[in-house]
Parts: sequence; C-alpha cells; structure tokens
Amino acid sequence: MSAAGTYYVYILASGRHGTPYIGVTNNLRTRLEQHRNGRGSEFVKKYGVYRLVHVEEFVSPQDSIAREKQLKNWHRDWKIRLIEEDNPDWSDLSHLL
Repeated sequence: MSAAGTYYVYILASGRHGTPYIGVTNNLRTRLEQHRNGRGSEFVKKYGVYRLVHVEEFVSPQDSIAREKQLKNWHRDWKIRLIEEDNPDWSDLSHLL
C-alpha cells in the first residue's frame, strides 16, 4: 500500500465506534509508525487513536486533501457507516500494509 505517487486518506479509531481521527499522507506505513510512537498528532496521542479502520487511495495530492476535508466535515454517523461498509468489525487494517 505504498506505491510511489500514491496518497492515502485514512481513518484511525480508538476502538469500535470509538474516537475517530482522519488524516492524509503519501506514506501510510511511516505515518502509522509516527502516530504509534507519539510523533504523529497530539490528538492521536491524547486519545489513543491507533487502530487503522479505513483507507482510501488517490493519485492526486489535491484529491486526497479534498477528500480528507470532506470526511472531516461529515457527521459522526456518516463516518461510522463508511467504516462499516468495508470493515464491519472495525478490525485493525495495518497488517495489510
């Protein structure tokens, strides 16, 4: 999941229906390591939001940023529905990287 020129919009959660965090990166594996080592985001660190529950790939950085902003403006219920479409158990997807 780390091809050159690929951008990712991702959702982390503290657990099933837990606190969500939405981010964008061009290196998902490195970004997850940063989050888990306390160097990613103060929000993630404060709320223990480390489980990767949703990922979308983009070829354009502009498209990925636009999608991140869109998701951040969504209602919580919409985010939950989006996650549960492909990951109904809220499993940690980081093993797929």
